Amino acid sequence: MIDIELLLTHHRERKVKNKAVKLQFSGVADQDVYNITAPFSIGDREVIAGRIEARTNEVAQIGLFEEVEENKWNLIEGAIKLALQDPFVTTIDGTVILGGVEVFFDKEGARWRTILYRLKSINEAEKIFEGPFGMKDIRLKQLPDGKILVLTRPQGEKGGRGKIGIAWVDTLAQLSLEIIEEATLLKQQFSDVDWGGANEIHLIDERICVLGHIASFDQVGNRHYYAMTFEIDKKKETMENPKIIAERSDFLPGPSKRNDLIDVVFSGGLVLHGKEATFYAGISDAEAQKITIQNPF
Repeated sequence: MIDIELLLTHHRERKVKNKAVKLQFSGVADQDVYNITAPFSIGDREVIAGRIEARTNEVAQIGLFEEVEENKWNLIEGAIKLALQDPFVTTIDGTVILGGVEVFFDKEGARWRTILYRLKSINEAEKIFEGPFGMKDIRLKQLPDGKILVLTRPQGEKGGRGKIGIAWVDTLAQLSLEIIEEATLLKQQFSDVDWGGANEIHLIDERICVLGHIASFDQVGNRHYYAMTFEIDKKKETMENPKIIAERSDFLPGPSKRNDLIDVVFSGGLVLHGKEATFYAGISDAEAQKITIQNPF
C-alpha cells in the first residue's frame, strides 16, 4: 500500500497548473514511445531520448528525437539507437552521459542491469559502465567541486522491493560495482511494502533535489507508480521533504501496455522555470505526456 499520507497531501495540495499534453512521435512505424527524458542538448541540438517498443513485447531501443512542431517529435535519422529501456541523462565533465536498462531474456526469465554511455555526438556513443545485475535506477550527478553523487536502487536482502542507496566518487573512472553494491541506504525512505527509486537529480542553491518515484502492488497484483520529489541531506544521508507531485489521474486518458500497468507514471524529467516546472512522463508503459506543475523545489 502506497504511503497514504503522501497521496492525501497530493490530493489536498495538487500542484498541477494546466491540462496535460500528449507528445507525438514519428519515425517509429507503429511502435510506442514512452518513458522519455526531459529535453536536453547535444551540441546545438535539443533532443529527447525515448524508449521505443512494440505494444506486444518488451524488446526496446532507446532513440533520439527532435521537435519538428510543437509537441511533435521525429526520430533523428542516423542517430544512435541503444538496446536499452528507460533512458536517463546527466552531464559529467561537460559531456552528456546517457543511461538505460539492459534486459536479457532467457529460459530463467529476465535479468537486467544499468548501462552508461558517453555521448560524443548524436551519432556516436561509447559504453563506459555496466552496473550490477538486478539493479535499475542508478543515477549520477556531478557537484560543483567535481565530486559525483551516486544514487543506487538495491533490492532483495539489502533493499527489499527497492530502496535508494547513496555513495560518492571523485571521478567517473572510480565508479565500480563494489561502490554501488556497498552504497549506504538513505534513512527515512520507503516502507518495506512500497518501493521506489531516483530518476533525475537537480542541484538548487547547493541543495540536492531528486525527482523519483514511489510504487506499490495492490491486492490483485496491479502496479501503482507515482511521481515524487525529495531532497537529500548529504551529511545525515536522509531523505527529506518527500512529496508526490503527479499520479496517473493528473494526465489525459490513454492506452496501457497491460492491464496491470494502467496506473503507472514514469518520472522522465523536470524542466524548472521559476515558480513552475514542466514534468515529462511516461504513461501506462504506452505513451508520453507532459504537464505543468508548481516547481516542487
